[in-house]
Amino acid sequence: MSYASFIQIPNATLFLRCRKSLLVRHGFCSNQRSASSLVSSSSSSRAQPPLRYAVLGAGFAGLSVAWHLLQVLLSLSLSLSLFLSTFSQNSQCQASKESHLCIDIYDEIGIGGGASGVSGGLLHPYSPKAKLLWRGTECWKECLKLLSIAEGTVGSMEADRVARDLDQDFDELIVWRRGILRPATTLKNVDILNENAQNCLGSCRIESLNKDTARSLIPNLCVPFDSAIYMPEAVNIHPQRYLQALFLACENLVKEMSALGFGGKEIYLHKKSVNKLLELAGEYNAVIICLGAKADLLPELLGRLPLRTCRGVVAHLQLPKDIGEEYGEHSPSILSDAWLAVRGPRSLVMGSTWEWRSRNYSPIVSAEEASNALQELLPKASSVYPDIQNWTFTRAMAGLRAMPPLTPLGSLPLLGCMDDVVGGNHQCKYWFFGGLGSRGLLYHGWLGKLMAQAVISCNEDVLPSELTLWRKMK
Repeated sequence: MSYASFIQIPNATLFLRCRKSLLVRHGFCSNQRSASSLVSSSSSSRAQPPLRYAVLGAGFAGLSVAWHLLQVLLSLSLSLSLFLSTFSQNSQCQASKESHLCIDIYDEIGIGGGASGVSGGLLHPYSPKAKLLWRGTECWKECLKLLSIAEGTVGSMEADRVARDLDQDFDELIVWRRGILRPATTLKNVDILNENAQNCLGSCRIESLNKDTARSLIPNLCVPFDSAIYMPEAVNIHPQRYLQALFLACENLVKEMSALGFGGKEIYLHKKSVNKLLELAGEYNAVIICLGAKADLLPELLGRLPLRTCRGVVAHLQLPKDIGEEYGEHSPSILSDAWLAVRGPRSLVMGSTWEWRSRNYSPIVSAEEASNALQELLPKASSVYPDIQNWTFTRAMAGLRAMPPLTPLGSLPLLGCMDDVVGGNHQCKYWFFGGLGSRGLLYHGWLGKLMAQAVISCNEDVLPSELTLWRKMK
């Protein structure tokens, strides 16, 4: 798999801003110097320290930012090398190709150790009422790109061998393409779902089904109002395997670019926590905070983020071997008051509970908490899929969601520059990417791409204004 094929140059305006930033950064020009004066600057380029970025958090947000930082910076390096080969000497072109870049990812647990790794993995761009979510088109498109990159990584034998050091079951699927079905559970919901289904995306269709058609997809499904919607292109991912594969894709992209002559690029995962942001001030050009609910543990951000916490428990279930009738190979996952994310003919995940204002960050679920979760979720699940009573509980996991405030456009993530909040050395810029709530999987691809572009161009205007308004809240 060639990762260079995934490198994309940003739009023209942003590209010029980013390229100018790199030219200034590496001493090739300044605001007062034109590109024609590049010849005299080759020595200064070699004296420049490496570009260094710290990403705090190795969940959906953090790894998306890391991938897109690499992608944008390497695309700019390619274009900068071509630019300098036109205006400059060979030594300067080589200096550009060998310019150093380092991305450090900090997460005390590791890849997918927080709420991202516990999520059910059901991916589609619609609300519970089948309405297209805010910027759902862009988010769906970019998320599918990252899934393709992750799957391609696992497809290579070398990546698979390395991956087994991270997850012994990495040979199993990352993505299940079986679609998602939602039965209408109230008479009022029938009209709402069918009406909103008319405005679906062509790349993620919504089909309106009657009871018989729905049951042909999922035998014994309960469809009380003879109506359901079906999203055949919707997918279910294994979050841990996906995140591991995305990190491996980052490492492989660095290796591939080095093989093409663009050396000096590095990415590292550090299993350690950062206790204060100001500890990193003298080391990095920018710090991107992607810690989810744990962002509030940083003293500089304590009480400054309009986030609500909500602990969710999910239950893993298996179908006993003495039950002959398996879940259909092509039968979709189910959305309802409790969702069922199907991962195989005898394996699924059921979720999720909502414990608001929890401060329990641990993924470990006690026997009592697991029992309470089953008592809450099983009746909801069995009301639409009665056969769930035949399945056996195997384990439970939990994550603490960081829920953003409700806006007229829905619950939107929080992004932006935090220099005014953090203070200290402003030669290091601080950025925040959080509040993804229960839609982190959908949002992480597109917003990670925008965040990387904002960081590199030092321009918050790259971000949608709806996502930065939160800093003006009182």
